[in-house]
Amino acid sequence: MQRKIVLIVSLVAGLIAALLTRAYLTVKENEIKAEKSRLVKKYGTIEVLVFNHDIPGGTVLSKKDIGALDLPAMGLRGQALTRENYNDIIGRRTTTGHKQREVVFWSDIEGGDPSTRGLSADVKRQMRAMSINVNGSASVSGMINPNDHVDVIGTFNFPDDDGKIKRGDPVTCTILQNVLVLATGRDTSKSQTRELGMRNSSGYSTVTLEVTPREAEMLAFAEQIKGRLILTLRNRNDTSSEKELPQVDYLKIRQEMEDLNQKRQLKVGGR
Repeated sequence: MQRKIVLIVSLVAGLIAALLTRAYLTVKENEIKAEKSRLVKKYGTIEVLVFNHDIPGGTVLSKKDIGALDLPAMGLRGQALTRENYNDIIGRRTTTGHKQREVVFWSDIEGGDPSTRGLSADVKRQMRAMSINVNGSASVSGMINPNDHVDVIGTFNFPDDDGKIKRGDPVTCTILQNVLVLATGRDTSKSQTRELGMRNSSGYSTVTLEVTPREAEMLAFAEQIKGRLILTLRNRNDTSSEKELPQVDYLKIRQEMEDLNQKRQLKVGGR
């Protein structure tokens, strides 16, 4: 009989403890919901990227690994990754392990934010960034800016049939057309944007161009043989290409000078 009483008391005590625990948890859940509602009302919400499941460190992320979740924006806006960053992290590797529904930050991704990774992030695949030396006149008085497009013109003293360079008989030709400018000096389009505007950096002595590996070889050789490279600035919307541009020397100028001026006057008059 006494054992039955003890058992009943134990069951009742356990039931009361369970009810009290449930009541306590309900109060806490309500407090959390109230606090979340207050934060949402004050700061708004933000849709952030989260891990859909537990992720080991070094995982190459795929679409199934990443989801989205609406959370209070306090402490997350400008820090957590959002939907606009989704494609930037697919195929990237995680630095450490993460639990399901943890928010994704750039510090969780190997290599970090691509916008802070320097010039290499701006170079297209299978292309190269190459800097050439220019002075003010060779870069349109220093008015070329990142994201402009230019043509590259070179003046050289070519060797004769015996391999001897005739210093007094230079030849000028267009080497490359419609080349993207990645940087002027150390200024890129991103650095200028951070400095609130496209300022004119006329003090630079180098211009960095986006070229193919073969084009890079030609430019490197042109500078190595002491050729003078000049940039001509193009209209941003002009993607045309001149075909069969001739090499220009003193004789070519004498032969075509009059004809070129007549054609120019006709073109100017026809505007």
